Amino acid sequence: MSIKSLERVTIEPNSSATSCVIWLHGLGDSGNGFAPIVPVLNLPKNHGVRFIFPHAPEQAVTINQGCVMRSWYDIKSMDLHSRADMPGVLESEQAIHVLIQEQIDTGIPANKIVLAGFSQGGVISLFTGLRYPQKLAGIMALSCYLPTADHLPENLAAENKHTPILQNHGEQDDVVPMSAGKMAHQLLLAADYQTQWVSYRMPHSVLPEQLNDISKWLQKIIA
Repeated sequence: MSIKSLERVTIEPNSSATSCVIWLHGLGDSGNGFAPIVPVLNLPKNHGVRFIFPHAPEQAVTINQGCVMRSWYDIKSMDLHSRADMPGVLESEQAIHVLIQEQIDTGIPANKIVLAGFSQGGVISLFTGLRYPQKLAGIMALSCYLPTADHLPENLAAENKHTPILQNHGEQDDVVPMSAGKMAHQLLLAADYQTQWVSYRMPHSVLPEQLNDISKWLQKIIA
């Protein structure tokens, strides 16, 4: 995967954009998958939030018999400790850095940018946000885990030590076990990160109730 500007779906607010949510999709999906949630969030009509839903590059995925699909990194196995291909994770991190810098260049400061993601996209959002060298507005990690499994990533950025983190997970998730998300949560708590955990009675998905809660969280920090 070359580090270049990712293709994406962009949804502009009715007024000038003063903040931004960069929302990463899960394995095999695209930015189109989550774009329809914007009106469901019921943000105030005069909100200034730009939503960006980038498309992951296409690549072969080992656990899916090498099938080529949109993926932020190769998934080597179902074992949490060897699940994520770290070179791929690092490449995606750099691609998200490019996206963030594009927003900064348009006049939206890093502290008005939220990194969000679901499943594999949540892995990248959490990993990238914890290591990003400028203060972000927030990090949202939905139905995901840390690619480093049972320890925090290296080169954590002090700038995001107190950034609000929202972690959600489905109690009936049979794709990413809730225990994997809980492990990440406990590691963050032990390191004094400002993380909030909410679980829902759902499989590997999102719920209207959850989107309502996400909307309230976003409005507290950027809208």
